[in-house]
Amino acid sequence: MIRFLLILALLSLTGQAWSETLVATGTIRSQSVIGPSDVVLIEGHVPGALSDPAMAIGMEARVNLYPGRPVRAADLRAPAVVDRNEIITLQYHRNGLLIVTEGRALERAGVGDRLRVINLASRNTVTGTVLSPGLVGVGALQ
Repeated sequence: MIRFLLILALLSLTGQAWSETLVATGTIRSQSVIGPSDVVLIEGHVPGALSDPAMAIGMEARVNLYPGRPVRAADLRAPAVVDRNEIITLQYHRNGLLIVTEGRALERAGVGDRLRVINLASRNTVTGTVLSPGLVGVGALQ
């Protein structure tokens, strides 16, 4: 308690104010999209924690987030539009040449993420960029 009062006194002398920290209101499971009711701002500063709910709402939890615990940027990612083992379309486009085939996603990914995919025709593993739900660009599209 004395340490807390000492910190408060130091902050009042330096003119620094407490900031707000974003915390989970309940348990948010990994791979769940965060909604407005899932997070709340509390008084205080936690290094690395988000301080703006807009940065978390609409994002997907990478890990389980627990009630009252700070939400960090590293705990979140863009919502996945491709699931692991999903059959997707692989597309290669360069100089007027368009090649389209099917592939199987080896992991979950959101738009703009790099993704490893097995080309079902050749059985080769390629890496591409998720362009939209179910569509991965390889080669010149990247």
